[in-house]
Amino acid sequence: MRSTQHPTVFVCLLLLLVFRVPKLQAQGVSVSAKILMHLQGRPGDARHKSVSNAADVVVWLEPLQATTARLENPPRQIPRLVQKGKQFSPHLLVIPTGTSVEFPNQDPFFHNVFSLFNGKRFDLGLYESGTTRSVRFDREGVSYIFCNIHPEMGAVVLALKTPYYGISTADGAVLIRNVPPGDYRLNLWSERAQPEVSVDAPRVVQVSTANLNLGDLTLQRTPDPMGDHKNKFGEDYSPSPTPRY
Repeated sequence: MRSTQHPTVFVCLLLLLVFRVPKLQAQGVSVSAKILMHLQGRPGDARHKSVSNAADVVVWLEPLQATTARLENPPRQIPRLVQKGKQFSPHLLVIPTGTSVEFPNQDPFFHNVFSLFNGKRFDLGLYESGTTRSVRFDREGVSYIFCNIHPEMGAVVLALKTPYYGISTADGAVLIRNVPPGDYRLNLWSERAQPEVSVDAPRVVQVSTANLNLGDLTLQRTPDPMGDHKNKFGEDYSPSPTPRY
């Protein structure tokens, strides 16, 4: 009598290989870099010196051609910019283009969230404690977020078309994980700095099958765009020596 176990084992092994192939294709390499932050001034000047805190610089790689690998993205919770203590938390939020963001009000008073600058333009109007509203960021770019009642509140939403990005730590370290082999355009963004090298000549990064270190990426400090902003009507905030909220 001929055994029927061998065909069954063969089919099981074949199924295992079929389901394992996408995972093998999805593996990429790590791309790292070091952010150096300088004050304004020419190299060699007293003003041209390193700044200790180089946090919250976003570095991303934009594919120059379609990649064959498809990275597996784990299920994500809906991103949120929480309003609490007259602050947005987190201050910086990086999301895929097309993502909806919730803006829950956890303060015991009203807020009015808006953005009228470059990225996604919106005005959520006045809404009370314990309620939330949401916005879909359907275009790539930087959105500066403010409250029309409290001028001290500010946040940034950066919507990207690529999943290959990293955010620098206070010491300037950046790590981008699971990058498939290919050619990429290197991009940097910082709320308080800009690259010292002209952006007219974008840097192309070639990623192979080995981890890649991009070395030092130098930026120069610029004025804080959050420091002196207008309300949603383009006017100065009204001074309130005895605020109700």
